[in-house]
Amino acid sequence: MKEWKLRYASPALRWQQGLPIGNGRIGAVLLGGGESDLWSMNEVTYWSGQPERTPGRSEGKADLERVRQHFFRGEYTQGEKLAEALYQSEERNFGTHLQLCDIQLEFMCGCPGKTVRELDLERALVLHESHMPDNVIAREMFASHVDQVVAARISSRQAGRLSFTLSLAGKTDVFEVRPDGEAALAFQGQAVESMHSDGTCGVHARGVIRAVVQGGTVKAAGSTLVVEQAGEAFLYFAVNTDYGQTNSDWMREAESQVNRAAAKGYEQLKADHIADYRKLYARVELELGDSDRKSLPTDARIRNLRGGRHEDPQLHALFFQYGRYLMISGSREDSPLPMNLQGIWNDGEANRMAWSCDYHLDVNTEMNYYPTEAVHLAECHLPLMRYIERLAQAGRASARDFYGCEGWVAHVFSNAWGFTAPGWHYSWGLNVTGGLWLAMQMKEHYEYGLDQRFLAEQAYPVLKEAALFFLDYMTVHPVYGWLVTGPSNSPENSFYVDGNTQEPHHLSMGPTLDQTLVRDLFVFCLEAAEKLRVDEELRDKLRQAIGKLPPLQVGNKGQLREWLEDYEEAQPDHRHFAHLYGLYPGNQIVPNRTPELCAAARKTLEMRSSRVSLEDVEFTLAAFAASFARLHDGDEALRHLNYLIGELCFDNLLTYSKPGIAGAETCIFVIDGNFGGTAAIAEMLLQSHAGEIHLLPALPASWHTGKAKGLRARGNVEVDMSWKDGVLTEATIRAFKDVRSAIRYGNRVVPIELEAGEAFAFAAS
Repeated sequence: MKEWKLRYASPALRWQQGLPIGNGRIGAVLLGGGESDLWSMNEVTYWSGQPERTPGRSEGKADLERVRQHFFRGEYTQGEKLAEALYQSEERNFGTHLQLCDIQLEFMCGCPGKTVRELDLERALVLHESHMPDNVIAREMFASHVDQVVAARISSRQAGRLSFTLSLAGKTDVFEVRPDGEAALAFQGQAVESMHSDGTCGVHARGVIRAVVQGGTVKAAGSTLVVEQAGEAFLYFAVNTDYGQTNSDWMREAESQVNRAAAKGYEQLKADHIADYRKLYARVELELGDSDRKSLPTDARIRNLRGGRHEDPQLHALFFQYGRYLMISGSREDSPLPMNLQGIWNDGEANRMAWSCDYHLDVNTEMNYYPTEAVHLAECHLPLMRYIERLAQAGRASARDFYGCEGWVAHVFSNAWGFTAPGWHYSWGLNVTGGLWLAMQMKEHYEYGLDQRFLAEQAYPVLKEAALFFLDYMTVHPVYGWLVTGPSNSPENSFYVDGNTQEPHHLSMGPTLDQTLVRDLFVFCLEAAEKLRVDEELRDKLRQAIGKLPPLQVGNKGQLREWLEDYEEAQPDHRHFAHLYGLYPGNQIVPNRTPELCAAARKTLEMRSSRVSLEDVEFTLAAFAASFARLHDGDEALRHLNYLIGELCFDNLLTYSKPGIAGAETCIFVIDGNFGGTAAIAEMLLQSHAGEIHLLPALPASWHTGKAKGLRARGNVEVDMSWKDGVLTEATIRAFKDVRSAIRYGNRVVPIELEAGEAFAFAAS
């Protein structure tokens, strides 16, 4: 077992230094390591707000046609005013994911000297050690998916010298703590706040933390446990909520969970946790080279990268495996919700300002799940699949209420309750393909696994209804004769018309992102219907519609157009470049098939990334890295990856968005950069989106020697490979379904046909 750890030589005094653990439902960020520890506790369903139907003010297609006529006549100001009147939603009880509680441990051990903190990615364990002249207090912590508890062992090297207090405090106004016998605290709370809801509605939670000591004593008083003169103490924490519950059994489940955990015993609990975790984590190995910096604390390695010292390829591999660790910790097969902007963790910052810790559908939630299939964690994708199904059901009302159309639609963001209406302002809230972008993750999941049951029962029904919406909603452009969406945003950007730089506009007909997504949707539904031998009439409609969709176009600066017309960008340094979806994660722009579009995409990336005032955002840098990987430019991809890790990661290697972005008042943790960066590394090593399995398509010079094991390609294929001095030395391709494809390495292409269970050894020369 190789040693992959985040290491630190000082206490974590701030949330941004704490180490995350999770079991797909309960998350914690563990601070401390000196005289005290703090566990910042979360639960994925702990949301304020409530289910609400958002009424539309539109009369359906008649109003839609009135709005469109303004845009077709070039009357953008009038069109946007009418769209504002008809389509903006009222912000009511949308809600937000909230922090649950803090658990504070104060050790009676004197002033510690040396501090050691570690997150062991191989076993999903966190270790804190406080070294005193005559004693060591050690804490080992993990979140068990098997037993649905957070567990900790606290020990003293000197027998009978372990004494500490544990106090528990809620993070919402409605929260109570009481003793539960001599050795436990019970709590109940409600996720309420008044920034994103009315302060009265939200999920209810109940939980327990129990202490078991060896030697010494433990007693509960008020909201505090007191442990004195023990040799070891074991802590077991559980919490459950009423989200999605139909009876009251959930109210007693936490007590049962901690009692079962205590009866099992810490060592067996830990062994079961590690075995369960490693079933997923151990599938993939990655080595990108070595450096003398691997022995440094992780925060020092981040600062080195920030300072321009880039020769630390093992840090890139650590970031990759950390992304996989976070995926397993944040999203398991049975998670009740997918990961939001902060995964299943929460630093509290987004909830005290105009931001919300929600599901953004214009790249962020999608990016959370971009790496799942390629890094061999398909099971972690399943909570998102279920969420998309629920979103599609809720989105039928929005399709009818706002547009008078069949099928389903969702816009720029959503919540735990399945919100699908437009946002509070048309300038960013009328992204009509937000739900479709998210739903394309179903296409991704199918293409990797080729699960026919999933296609027939989940992916096709959801995407078919999305196709029905767009077939009903889209209109023929009176000038070009193309089938277009609109009015719609290109997330969350703006443009100038006819040289008027005093008035930026946000809505237009047929933005590039929409047309790219709709083309992928229609083609997928057509092919799926043919495969499933269903819906002949729909197939005919899809064929006709595909023939009328606009082509991707090159602008007068050589860039890929973001809108149907060649508008001037009002914000050329904007954080979003969603119109490059066809390059990544889509496959409409591919180097060996569409060289002119690739040149235009590169021009767009260069224009955007060269701006001095480019907005510093984690998801933007991850998208830069992945996009350059798709253009087979590994060194440029690595440059952006280095910036992401060096400039936009906290000490705990979690990514963040800087102040000023979309009104952010401070650096806010946003986890999509971790997952987007992980996906970008996978793209640099292996691609399979263009009908080929492309080995080392974007290998940067500094990763000259290494190996990867267990990466996945589309078609239910697994790939191992190694390389030296920048040259592939060997590769093995294993098929888990019948495969007809080709292996590409450089300019060499070798066709392959494999039956399920067969393997192919590819020689580089």
